[in-house]
Amino acid sequence: MANSRSGETVTERVVRVLETFNADRTVQTTAEIGRRAMLPPSTAHRMVVELVECGLLDRDEEQRVRLGMRLWELALRGSRALRLRQAALPFMERVQARLREHTQLAVLENDETLFIERLSHGRAGANITRIAGRLPLHASSSGLVLLAHGPEELRERILAGRLEAVSPETMTDPKQLRRLLARIRHDGVVVAPGTIETVSTGVAVPVREGRGEVIAALSVVLPRDTPTGGAVKELRAAAAGISTAIAAQP
Repeated sequence: MANSRSGETVTERVVRVLETFNADRTVQTTAEIGRRAMLPPSTAHRMVVELVECGLLDRDEEQRVRLGMRLWELALRGSRALRLRQAALPFMERVQARLREHTQLAVLENDETLFIERLSHGRAGANITRIAGRLPLHASSSGLVLLAHGPEELRERILAGRLEAVSPETMTDPKQLRRLLARIRHDGVVVAPGTIETVSTGVAVPVREGRGEVIAALSVVLPRDTPTGGAVKELRAAAAGISTAIAAQP
């Protein structure tokens, strides 16, 4: 795509427009999109019109804009996340039926934990994660698993950066975190009480593909005082089933 006068490509501007939407901001005006994407009003108007025409955005009767179904359709075609979700969902449902809490599937994406599926029981405890939501790698049980089993270069980059606390119990000391990551690689599981919310405990295990590479983390979120032994057993069995299902995919 050609560059604009600012040096940005059209693609970069389109991404900025789409990134103005999130789970809490699903509908916007064109002016709001332009302001949040830091675009001139005329540019924002033109881009929104073109994206609506392409189906990547939709406009309602009140001229408010939301993400279009065409964007959803394209995102799912041949998606690695979709194939992983399809393989994982039956096993996640089994875990969910037995534990009746929150069951989640997450992958590593741009140095963050990206949650691609979540099942929840109506009476489950607190949990801030959501589908398509992100968290820092050091700040959730799923992220800790992904960080522990990720490339060494990734770990060193995260450990050398700013480790922000999501809750008072989020581990932010690099030396302690390094030791925890080593234990996760050795044990194949992490139990992380209070990492995101003080009233909850996250439990997570790695999901591997055929060659043994960790491609996802499977986790549950339990009330703080709940025993975790049963959850660990269920998660390990489910992760093994997911790995087998992935290997069987064409």
